[in-house]
Parts: sequence; structure tokens; C-alpha cells
Amino acid sequence: MLFNQIAQNKRRTFYVMLGFLLLVALIGASLGYVFWNSAVAGVILAIVLGIFYMISMLARSTEIVMNMNQAVEIKSEEEFPELWHIIEDMALVGKVPMPRVFIIEDPSPNAFATGNNPEHSAVAVTRGLLDRLNREELEGVIAHEVSHIRNYDIRLQTTALALVAVISALVNLGGNFFWWGGDRRRDNDNNGTNVLVLLLSVLVLILGPLAATLAQMALSRNREYLADASGVELTRNPQGLINALQKISVSEPMKNADPSSSSLYIANPFKDKSWTHLFDTHPPIKERIARLERM
Repeated sequence: MLFNQIAQNKRRTFYVMLGFLLLVALIGASLGYVFWNSAVAGVILAIVLGIFYMISMLARSTEIVMNMNQAVEIKSEEEFPELWHIIEDMALVGKVPMPRVFIIEDPSPNAFATGNNPEHSAVAVTRGLLDRLNREELEGVIAHEVSHIRNYDIRLQTTALALVAVISALVNLGGNFFWWGGDRRRDNDNNGTNVLVLLLSVLVLILGPLAATLAQMALSRNREYLADASGVELTRNPQGLINALQKISVSEPMKNADPSSSSLYIANPFKDKSWTHLFDTHPPIKERIARLERM
């Protein structure tokens, strides 16, 4: 059951990321067709922007995310010896380098991992997580976060953020061209097929950001399921993570979490409920617990 879940979630991630990349290409092609009469030019622009955003985000992702969430780095095990040793043990079992350790001064229990690869990764936990969870539960949470590192989820999330930024930049560029009359070259193009393609391209530009958000949310939810299963693979004890998720689910919202990085946390730090699960950044904790209980 455990390995079936891991394999299934990896396949789903591949499909989501493939769809994400195709969406970026489609939006780029639509922009190029509408304003320059060249879909290829738009795709090339999307690729160039994607590379630029990717390099920028991967180069400084840890520092940016930690600063946004007011996290303070722990330099030695003497400051928080139990936390340090648990992270060290889980990294050893997961066969990844010891990540940097950060503390967030917030009474709500939560945690997240970030970075661009296992060699440049970091784990942050809140003060509330340390105060409210016992060692078994804390091991379950840390195993979950180390699994995000081991599975390269931290890079996937950074990639998703870069793709969303590219889509936003392309759509904003299209809006600026529109308001400045960038499509005047089509005044004499009355071919019915071309008009239809033009309308569809404009529709893609309008709905693209919404589709990107849905893809990002789907990726985040899928990777949480995978990290739960992979975490159990490290600890061989699903009950620790189950108990931890139960405590986290009934806790108060966080005070210092940054909204743009909320999807990185093990559970929604704001405890808000979307009107539809399509816009949830995390899977329902009840469903996650149910899956863990079946292992």
C-alpha cells in the first residue's frame, strides 16, 4: 500500500508538471499570435522568461522564504538539541545532507521545508510545534519535511512559483500591449478562421492565471500526500504523523506566516476554508489521516 501510494503520487506529479509546462507554452503562443502574428515568438519569450525566473528563484529561495516567515536560523545543536538530533536522524535515514534548521516564534504548531536541492535545503518549525508535540509526533513531522527534500518537492514548488510568475508576466505584458494598441496590424485580417483563433488566444490569456493557480494547488496537494507516505517510509510509524496532524488540525492560525509561501507548510497556517477544494493549498487533514491509517 505504501509503495503504491508513492508511485501513484509520482505519476500524478509528472502529469501536473507536464500540464503546467504546456500551459506556459500555450499562453506564450497566444500572446505571440495576438500581438506579433507569431506563436513561435511568444513561446520563445515564455522560455526566456522561464529561465530567468527559475535562475533567480533557485539562487535565493531559502533566504527569501525564511525572511518572509520571520524564521531565525539555529546554528548548533546546543540551542534545540532534541529538534537538531531528530532532523539529523531523519536526514541520515533519508540519505540526504543535514538541512539548515530554523525556528519561527509562533505558538501555532507547523513546519515546512524549502531550498533548491537536498544539498541546499532548510527545515523550519514553529515554537508551537516544539511545545505541543512529543518526540514520536515530532519525528513524524520532520520525516514528512525531510521527504519533501528527498523527493525534490522543494525544487518542484520553486519551479511552480517560477512558472506562475512567468504566466503573470506574460499576461501583464499582453494587457499592456492591448491598452497601447499593439494589435493594429490585424485591421485587414477578416478571415473567419483567424478571427476564431484570435478569440481563443485572448481567452487563453484571460483564463491562464486561473488555470496556473489550479495547477499549482493540485501539485501542492499531491506532494503533501507523497510526503506523508514517504515520511512513514522513514519512521515506519504512521501513528506519530497521525497524532501530529490531529493536534495541528485543532490549533489556532499562525500569526507570522507569509501568504505566498503558505503552501509550503505541512498544514494550512491560516486554517481558512476555500469555497471549493479546487483552491485549497493542502489536502483535507481527515483524508490524509485516513490514508495513513490504511498503511
